[in-house]
Amino acid sequence: MTVTATSSGTPTDIDLLVVLGPTASGKTRLGVELARRLDGEVISADSRQVYRGMDIGSGKDLTEYGEVPYHLIDIVDPAYEFNVFEFQCRFLEAFDHIRQRGRLPVMVGGTGMYLDAVLRGYLLVKVPENPVLRRELATFPSEGLAERLREINPRLHNTTDLLDRERLVRAIEIATCERDHPPEPLPEIRPLILGIRWERSALRQRITGRLRERLDHGLIDEVARLHAEGIPWEKLEFYGLEYRFVAKHLQGELNLNDLFQKLNSAIHDFAKRQDTWFRRMERNGTVIHWLDGAGEPLAEAMEIVSRERHES
Repeated sequence: MTVTATSSGTPTDIDLLVVLGPTASGKTRLGVELARRLDGEVISADSRQVYRGMDIGSGKDLTEYGEVPYHLIDIVDPAYEFNVFEFQCRFLEAFDHIRQRGRLPVMVGGTGMYLDAVLRGYLLVKVPENPVLRRELATFPSEGLAERLREINPRLHNTTDLLDRERLVRAIEIATCERDHPPEPLPEIRPLILGIRWERSALRQRITGRLRERLDHGLIDEVARLHAEGIPWEKLEFYGLEYRFVAKHLQGELNLNDLFQKLNSAIHDFAKRQDTWFRRMERNGTVIHWLDGAGEPLAEAMEIVSRERHES
């Protein structure tokens, strides 16, 4: 189906529904239910749910989908270096296929870079390895590489690139190429964007409760299994907070109580950074219709969709 909406009084066919929000906000459940009611299919915008076997720590919640089709979940093995460029390419492919079937794409997620890659309308540059640049960078200490990356990309958001030399070199390679070869516009996408918002204290309670639930349902066993299957501890550092802290626990660096306390605090901080990212998106012109997570977000979302459709 096509949802219709208006922007500045001009009728526009909305061809993408977006549901975003911080971790533990309930965006997956809302996105799936909207897809169910609007004849849609979900496209995940989560940087970890692409990986097979990372189920509990990434919060896939696949049981919620039922008959609703989903895309960009369980598409690569954990050792694979997935990135925002590949996400964008795969998103466009899924988006086109869903539209060709006459259904509504519903993008659901909280990974800011992935959301921006679609909503801000730029096509990233495919960056091959640059042997000349790599030979030059081989002489740099890690601190020098980090400084070089910040000089090229002052608005660096993916700070995990600063923790590993190989990722630093690749990030410099990509940033250099993008600086010298400006990205091309994406095909026009006309989104209606819904966001779930909670009072901070309520969101903190949800985060803490969900972490306890994940630990009770096998998060530690999941990380141990991934390591046993060949994922080095240092690689697990880059798959999100749950995998990073549980890996430290399994290596004896944190006891169980410290694991919970430190991981819980880190997830709360992450939720704040997500909120900061969403505010930045709004400052950059992205219109987000905020829903009250503690109220009836589904009813509120359906009312917004209906209103936008009938105002065209």
